[in-house]
Amino acid sequence: MRYLNYLLLTALLGVLQGCFPVAAVGVGTGALMAADRRTTGTYIEDEGIEDKAIQQISAKYHDTVHINVTSFNRHALLTGEVLNEDAKTDIAKIVASLPNVKAVSNELAVSGLSGIASRSSDSVITGDVKLRFLNNKIFQADHVKVITENGTVFLMGLVYHKEAEAATEIASTTSGVRRVVKVFEYLD
Repeated sequence: MRYLNYLLLTALLGVLQGCFPVAAVGVGTGALMAADRRTTGTYIEDEGIEDKAIQQISAKYHDTVHINVTSFNRHALLTGEVLNEDAKTDIAKIVASLPNVKAVSNELAVSGLSGIASRSSDSVITGDVKLRFLNNKIFQADHVKVITENGTVFLMGLVYHKEAEAATEIASTTSGVRRVVKVFEYLD
């Protein structure tokens, strides 16, 4: 069925020549969703969870926190820094109260906010881990989501235990990684 949708979308591209940027975005999203183990509805719900969470957290905490919300299969992962334990608890409650959220993993650190150097280093680590995932023969790289915060790599996805073990091994042996936290849902 998905292939039929791609075929129809490709045919539609010829008709929508003046709307290429809009159509191209749709193709990219469709390609990402084709390899994803989540349903299309769940994928869209995850995007909504992330957007709503960031909006509500930003409205209440403005620039006093550094928060990342990553949702996968309606499981929200909170990473970043907050200034106190009360903010950490409150933010988890905000996210847990959102529609469609079935679980929250609160990995927020109570500390000062990270700087640009730390965040840049985390981006490099995430890129390195993802690149190393491409060379493995055990799982598809796009089945595992990688989030890095202060040298800690968080791995999310719907995976088999064998895939989780391989992903964890690759991530843990990547330069700059201090520790790996698995936030997987298992298919076996």
